[in-house]
Amino acid sequence: MNVRFDATRLTPTLPLQIADLIGARVADGSFSEAERLKEVELATAFRVSRATIREALRILETRGLVTITPQRGAQVTAFSVEEMEDLFEIRAVLLALVSQKVAERPSTERDNAIRDGLLTLDAARGRLTEYLRASAAMVALIGRLSRNLQLAQMNDTLAKRIGRYVRLGLASPGRRDQSFRRWKQIVEAILRNDGGKAGELHRTLVMENCEVARREVARKQSGRNANDALSTRG
Repeated sequence: MNVRFDATRLTPTLPLQIADLIGARVADGSFSEAERLKEVELATAFRVSRATIREALRILETRGLVTITPQRGAQVTAFSVEEMEDLFEIRAVLLALVSQKVAERPSTERDNAIRDGLLTLDAARGRLTEYLRASAAMVALIGRLSRNLQLAQMNDTLAKRIGRYVRLGLASPGRRDQSFRRWKQIVEAILRNDGGKAGELHRTLVMENCEVARREVARKQSGRNANDALSTRG
């Protein structure tokens, strides 16, 4: 029997849906770094069982967003320069490859879609949350346009882990303006069907985000270390 299986048609389980919702709140700062995530409160807020919340938190632990320890339970994982650099390095390789593949597959649908996406990105520049959504939508769009399901899924998985670092890298209006200009160059390269240039530009965009986020994470770590030192002396 020859059955064609399409994983994208599967409905996410309830714990996975809850994990995505909590993960989004971690990424947008609603749950702060090192904040405890209490099962009872989350179960009440989402109107689900504690067992469902527990499974959702385990999913988030595999994504590196939550740390679960005996006695203490779950808490938002602290920012880490090392983790951030690893994630951005992987993202740079993946998105460079995706943009290259999109540029090498010309179509009217492609051109119209990325032009529309760029317009949405431009309109969102003045508002951080809206810009992050528009940027994430552009990343998802080029993933689909690459026609490589594996690449698209890898990008989606990585996006769930790296989102809070991307937010740090795009926090300032000036940084978002710089990001948009780079996106515009990427789109122009894709429209010219120049895969090499599109890939190069997207790698540059990701590493520019990384550099800004690195400074912010280092500043946060320095603040934590200073507070720990004061606590020890106290």
